[in-house]
Amino acid sequence: MNTTGMTMEDSQHRQGKHTQQYADTPKHMALRAKLADEVASQGIKDARVIEAIRQLPRHLFMPAEIRGRAYEDKALPIGEGQTISQPYTVAYQTQLLSVQPGDKILEVGTGSAYQAAILAVTGARVYTIERQKKLYDRNQRSRFLQQFQGIHYRYGDGFLGWPEEAPFDKILITAAPEEVPASLIGQLRVGGLLVAPVGKQGTQQMVRITKEDDGQLNTASFDYFSFVPMLKGKA
Repeated sequence: MNTTGMTMEDSQHRQGKHTQQYADTPKHMALRAKLADEVASQGIKDARVIEAIRQLPRHLFMPAEIRGRAYEDKALPIGEGQTISQPYTVAYQTQLLSVQPGDKILEVGTGSAYQAAILAVTGARVYTIERQKKLYDRNQRSRFLQQFQGIHYRYGDGFLGWPEEAPFDKILITAAPEEVPASLIGQLRVGGLLVAPVGKQGTQQMVRITKEDDGQLNTASFDYFSFVPMLKGKA
């Protein structure tokens, strides 16, 4: 059972409903299709992730002044010193999470909410935390984001997680801590996965941590990326 409030079929139907309201044009759709093909050509094999990239109008998650660049495979500024992640990076992290329909996922770092929406379209229930009040408020005001009933938002310190909703099946960190916070590991269920870019500012290595049945942590390391640092507190 999909508990997000929006199945893949629902999303496709609603895309049609919202095309005029949100100015999602055939040109945008063609650019998305090209972007999805580009992401797939870089080694992303999860068909649901590729389809989510193809469906979601990335330009509607961005400030108006940069929407013309929405379908470049690049990270772009969204204000408050933050970026909307490169589509390939979004797809890479989502694929590492191995999202299953109904998964309860904690996302640390809402930003534009594009990653949260990708998770929702692939079938997850998403609990996402943003420390920047202006970005949190922007997402709360977005009529477009209101269609994603499976996304729950919190303004708070990502290092603290969301203990009232723990445990989570999966945790995704979209900024770079120097070390994965123990508080977040504690909110991951036994058998769950945590994906994060870890390291000092500049270049970080993507890791996936599995919490084994005996409570031990199994860490696998992957490619290198460049993320904004994960900071404590609220702004």
